[in-house]
Amino acid sequence: MAVGLKVKFFWYQIGTGDFLHSFFSTIAYNLEDGKWGTKYPFLMKELYSGILKEEHLKNAKDELEIITNELKKLSVSKAIWDIDDVSKPMPWGDNISSDITDLSNYFVTSDGEDLITTLHHAIDKAMELKSDINIESL
Repeated sequence: MAVGLKVKFFWYQIGTGDFLHSFFSTIAYNLEDGKWGTKYPFLMKELYSGILKEEHLKNAKDELEIITNELKKLSVSKAIWDIDDVSKPMPWGDNISSDITDLSNYFVTSDGEDLITTLHHAIDKAMELKSDINIESL
C-alpha cells in the first residue's frame, strides 16, 4: 500500500509504509541512539504518528535541517530497514545508484524524488496554507 503526505488537497507520494518506516528507523538508530523521538520529537513522534500539527511546522523544518546535515556525515552502509530488527537487509541490497553518496540522499520516493526534499516541500506548502500534514495510505 502506498503512503504519502497530504497537505489539504496536495499529495506528496512517498512509497510503501515499510520504506517510510525505514527512513525513520535510520534516523532513530543513527542519530537518536536508538531512542525514537528523543532528539527530533516533531518529525519522529508527531509526524510519524500520522499528523504534524500546523503549529509545529517550523520546529519540524528545523529538525529536518539538522537531520539532513547529520545524515550527510553517514555512509549508505548505515541505512536501517527496521529498527526493531536491524539485521534485516535493505530489500535492494547494495544495488543503488552511484548518485547516492550518503544517507542524506539515500531515500528516494516511489516517483523518483529525494525524500528529504519531498518532506521540505510538504512542510513549506503546509506553512503557506496554514495546514497540518497527514500521513495517509492509498
